[in-house]
Amino acid sequence: MKQKFLKTYLLPLAGVVLAVLLALSPSFVSSRYYVAQMGSILAFVVMALSWTIFSTPTGYISLASAAFYGAGIYTAALLGEYMPLPFVMLIAGLISALIALIVGCITLRLRGVYFTIFTFGLVELLKNATLWAEIRISHIRGRFVVAVESIVVFYCIFVLLVLLVAAAYLIRRSRFGMALVSIGESEDAAAHIGINTTLYKILAFMISSFSIGAVGAAMATRFNYIDPQIAFDATNSFMPVLMAIFGGTSSLAGPIAGAVVLAWLRETLITQPGAVGKSYMLIFGAFMVIAILFLPRGLIGLFQDIYRKLKLKKTEGDHANTASKRT
Repeated sequence: MKQKFLKTYLLPLAGVVLAVLLALSPSFVSSRYYVAQMGSILAFVVMALSWTIFSTPTGYISLASAAFYGAGIYTAALLGEYMPLPFVMLIAGLISALIALIVGCITLRLRGVYFTIFTFGLVELLKNATLWAEIRISHIRGRFVVAVESIVVFYCIFVLLVLLVAAAYLIRRSRFGMALVSIGESEDAAAHIGINTTLYKILAFMISSFSIGAVGAAMATRFNYIDPQIAFDATNSFMPVLMAIFGGTSSLAGPIAGAVVLAWLRETLITQPGAVGKSYMLIFGAFMVIAILFLPRGLIGLFQDIYRKLKLKKTEGDHANTASKRT
């Protein structure tokens, strides 16, 4: 019971409290570099956790994150001049959820690799559709984005993350979350006991896409100029998956820990001068391969194994002390 409480509640809460203390630190606020870096890390945490809400319980591996993220970026480019960032993020989330609703109604009857391939194809579809619309309708390629102060972006993403953690925790403990788990274990059996599997999958897909689109709108303000190639970067489909797997998908703490570590590593490698900065994806990829080979259950799984071994060792020591006293 204690271990379950630790991995499902205490660790995510500790991470949120630490982020609050950091966000309120005057030295942190005065440094634009650290504010921007922490904003990027929190954005990846949001994306990894959002992906986990849908894909972990259902077993449907989605690679559509870049599509929703790009939709959020273009929403910010179109509306950022007329609305404050929180409203732009809300609209971006709703647009992404609408896309997820349309796509989900069409594709969530597919299973396995077919669904995964289609979601990745959605990224290319939206990229090329946006490019076609810009050239044929606007006669331009790309748009300028209204800049927003880094500290404002950070706090907006931070509030979104807090709400997302709360939503993910409540979903896992609700009947809705139990229905998603039953779909992942046996979708046919779930349908036989009266669960509307398509409806539940679509709702989870929409919740996941909403936060990804919202964080995309916030991160768009980091760019002076965006085009379809930048907005719908396929890397943003794979990064949340890798981060969630690296951290471990058995608890909410896993995607958070994985995203923090890998996002920090990514930001550190990108800013390095010379060959390291140019080849950061090669270094990042090698790190991920090694981590997946030696950490099949992620960071949280590693911590759980260490905890069990220490507990077992302590128990054996207690038994040995008890036996020695009896003799």
